[in-house]
Formats: sequence, C-alpha cells, structure tokens
Amino acid sequence: MQPYLESFLPLFVALNLPGVLPIFISLTEGMAPGHRRKLVIQAISTAFALSVVILFAGEFIFATLGITLNDLRVGGGLILLVLSISDLLFGDYKRRSPGEGPGTVGIVPIGIPLTVGPAAITTILVSQQGFGYVPTLVSLVANLVLVGIGYLFGPRLLERAGDAFAKAIAKVASLFLAAIAVAMIRAGVMGFING
Repeated sequence: MQPYLESFLPLFVALNLPGVLPIFISLTEGMAPGHRRKLVIQAISTAFALSVVILFAGEFIFATLGITLNDLRVGGGLILLVLSISDLLFGDYKRRSPGEGPGTVGIVPIGIPLTVGPAAITTILVSQQGFGYVPTLVSLVANLVLVGIGYLFGPRLLERAGDAFAKAIAKVASLFLAAIAVAMIRAGVMGFING
C-alpha cells in the first residue's frame, strides 16, 4: 500500500485541482450544463491518454524528438498566457452562448496543459522510475477521478454564490492563469540557461 500512497500524493499536488478549478470555471462560464459535462469528459480523457503515453513511452518520445521538459514549460506557458490575456481583455465579448458546444477547449487548454502540464508529466516520470508502472497508473486514475468530480461539481457550488461573485472569481482566475503562464515560461527559460 505504501508505494500507492507515495505515488498518489505528489501527483495530487502536481495536478493542483484547487488552483486549476477557478480557471476551469472561468473558461466554461455561461456554458450549458450538458456541454460542460461533455467538456469534462473530453478534458479528463485527453489528460488520461497523454498521461498513459508519458507513463509508458515518455522517456523514449522525449529522447527521439529531442524534446525537453523545458520545451514543454515554455510551449504550455505561451498557450496559457495567450488564453489568459484573451479572457481578461475580451472575455465579455467571446463568451459562449448557453447553446454553444464545448468545441476543443477540453483538449487544449483544459486537458493539456492545465490538468496535465509539465509538473504532472515530470511527476509521472519520476513516480514510474521510483514506484513502478502499476502504482503510478493507479494513482493517476484516482487523481483524475478526483479532478473530474471537482470539474463537475465545483462550478455548481460557485454558481450558488451568485453571478457577480462567479464572474469576479473568473476574472481573478484569469489573472492568476497569466501569472502561472509567466512562471512556466520563466522556469523553462531558466532551465535552458542553466542546462
């Protein structure tokens, strides 16, 4: 049982549901509940598929393509930065109507890199090397189930607090998303310099 617990906790921290949930709410504000559920399934499926690929073939893929973790940090950070700036400046103009579908926002940026980003990818690789494939896979599934539950029920709890409060939280989340993006880019650039 010890390897499972020791594999679960670092991944729980890396996935950072409390930090990602307000951003998820910001990206899905005004979306119909049915479409939001489809988006959650899309995001969790994408995150799981990428995580399994990383778990079993990550080191090989990175070595073959010449990709480093710093490349992922910079690329993911740029995506999140563009998204956060767009939401902060033009959020009121680009909100989806209640009848509009989820599109691919569940894949990028929610599935990748918000749910599974550079921190989670690194944790998966380290966990696989330290605890093996089975404990890492079990902890991954358990964590993604928790994230899915958070995505499904978190917005409902926030909506009960009122529309103005939900919009304020969404804007603050976009601001934090910009900060997270800059931190990811900075970490990648510093990795390039130090490496």
